[in-house]
Amino acid sequence: MKYLFASDIHGSRGAAEQVLARYAAEGASRLILLGDLLYHGPRNDLPADYDPKAVIRLLNDAKKEILCVRGNCDAEVDQMVLEFPITADCMLLDLAGRAAFVTHGHVFNLSSLPPLKDGDLLIHGHTHVLTVQQKAGITYINPGSAALPKEGNPKSYMVWEDGLFTIKELDGTVITAYDSRI
Repeated sequence: MKYLFASDIHGSRGAAEQVLARYAAEGASRLILLGDLLYHGPRNDLPADYDPKAVIRLLNDAKKEILCVRGNCDAEVDQMVLEFPITADCMLLDLAGRAAFVTHGHVFNLSSLPPLKDGDLLIHGHTHVLTVQQKAGITYINPGSAALPKEGNPKSYMVWEDGLFTIKELDGTVITAYDSRI
């Protein structure tokens, strides 16, 4: 299995196009979206290529490839136009024998940890800041934002394959990697 994780598209057609292009180029088997798909939110600047209707079309065309959790900028009306489920607050994945709690990050995060065991993974977006860090026996991984990165980070996404997490710029350039098998 190979998964591509992306977060915080915020209605940017360009970001959605790039994420889908990277999904195809990476040969991933699932696209896991960490929320905030269509709306830019009141705290964020308007992203480049802001076109939520185009994002709807792009994502609906890939609906069989997508698993998604709800972000704080996602609403019930978004579920009315998107043809794949977006209203779950979290999902649990088995990633090479490690439990991964996958969420957007506005409810569960490093300051408000979900019930995890030592060695588990917490994967979320929301902060728009890419990171891999250890805390309280868990590993926290954030792929950053595909549309509105913060703190000087580039637009980014993450690939998981056989226990290796690789965070990359939207052009495919590797930023950092974490081997969860070690």
